[in-house]
Amino acid sequence: MKMNKKIIFLGLCASVFASSCTKNFEKYNTNPEGARQEEVERDAYILSSALTGLQSWVVPLDVNTNQFTECLLGGSYGGYLSDSNNGFNGKNFATYNPENGWARVAFNDIIPNIFIRNNKVKVVTDDVVPHAVADIIKVLAISRVTNIYGPIPYSKVGVDGALNAPYDSQEAVYNLMFDQLDEAIETLTARRNENFSSKADLVYGGNVIQWIKLANSIKLRLAIYVSKANPSLARTKAEEAVSHEIGVITANVDNALVQPTLKNPFRVVMFEYNGGDSRVSADITSYMNGFKDPRAAKYFNPTTFTTGTNAINGLRSGINIPSGDDVKNYSNYNIAENGKVLWINAAEVAFIRAEGALKGWEMGIPQVSAGTAAEGFYNTGITLSFEQWGAGNASAYIADNVSLPARYIDPKAQFSYTGATSTTTIKWNASASATEVNLERIITQKWIATFPLGVEAWTEFRRTGYPKLMPVMVNNSGGRVSTERMARRLAYPQEEYSENNANVNQAVSTLLQGADNMGTDIWIAK
Repeated sequence: MKMNKKIIFLGLCASVFASSCTKNFEKYNTNPEGARQEEVERDAYILSSALTGLQSWVVPLDVNTNQFTECLLGGSYGGYLSDSNNGFNGKNFATYNPENGWARVAFNDIIPNIFIRNNKVKVVTDDVVPHAVADIIKVLAISRVTNIYGPIPYSKVGVDGALNAPYDSQEAVYNLMFDQLDEAIETLTARRNENFSSKADLVYGGNVIQWIKLANSIKLRLAIYVSKANPSLARTKAEEAVSHEIGVITANVDNALVQPTLKNPFRVVMFEYNGGDSRVSADITSYMNGFKDPRAAKYFNPTTFTTGTNAINGLRSGINIPSGDDVKNYSNYNIAENGKVLWINAAEVAFIRAEGALKGWEMGIPQVSAGTAAEGFYNTGITLSFEQWGAGNASAYIADNVSLPARYIDPKAQFSYTGATSTTTIKWNASASATEVNLERIITQKWIATFPLGVEAWTEFRRTGYPKLMPVMVNNSGGRVSTERMARRLAYPQEEYSENNANVNQAVSTLLQGADNMGTDIWIAK
């Protein structure tokens, strides 16, 4: 890898190496044969700090940020996690009344960090390979933010990450993200053998081909997200991704998983904060219990109530959280302290291709053969998920046409659900008239396979209506959020109205196409 030696030298002189930089100026700047080993090692160290710092803000590795964006927000709205700290009553996402300190985090913390750290990568090196990787990371992170709020500042945000910028419509954000992915894919494809330092990459250890597969897979994910809002663009981008010469992720060895340098943030939030501020949601445990899903024992710990043995029962979301220790006895996430953090896996990619094939798109040939491409990719997704989790052979599960999601019966008889539950089964329905029926199957199995990516699950729910989730028992939105349709977005932080007033008001009046509250649909879900 070739670094910008002048920039790196100046950076080093301003750091802990200041004295040695001055003393050794001649030594480090008169080598006619290029960088010496010491320089290469220092180059890798500086790039490592910049690029791994950027990677840590996609699914945040910072525990406090992760708690707000992944556990309290995505976990609640995606049907994966439920709040178990009764100090959250009256101000949490789950009951549609988050205080500003909660609702601001994805906007005010993630956007600036992504822009600042993306620019840092481009300052410390002139190598276009890590530049392209940094842009892929930026798109992945920003796609999650725009799916939380809708229109956001993006194209005009400066390298300093300051948020006093005009907003882009969500459509414009998506168009720019596609352009940035296309440019990164083109750059990396031409340099597919130019791997970079493994120290600078918490995901793929500097392997460029794997980054190309990830970029195509993110492009495919974004394409399916816009499939209602812009069907023509969606099909074009999806077919480009799967037909690319290197293509998308198809095997678990290429899953995008980040190895935290410290403890897994989900582990800290769910086990160490106050004995655990979150528990597994009753939504996903009810589906998996009803399906007799062997992955449940891999995902979740059993309840710790004194009655019953090895039962897996989640806690219902959107409740008035009770006081006392009983709320901590519901099932928890089976995650190790050093467990990796998921960005996207091969199963999700297969399910996206199944939905694309269901729409008539050219999605290639599935690994698991079946009657149609859609069915083949659907079965492939389940198979890949079982393989990822070491859950055994998936054949019997795929063939199950009887099991249904279970009705939730609360072990403490406080939060049981008596309403209608989903009637979806697992086995594919080959009937020509079963498009919507099979779409529910795809999204439901995709939802199970992508745990714990709650922001993505919430996006799918708003886009498709699946999986069918239990309504909240407590709706504190004052009528702004429909209990049936659930939260559609987050309102903009109050700081935007005090520090970026003209731009946020212009965005609400002309781009959002609705009130700035949690009941207004974002563009991809209209």
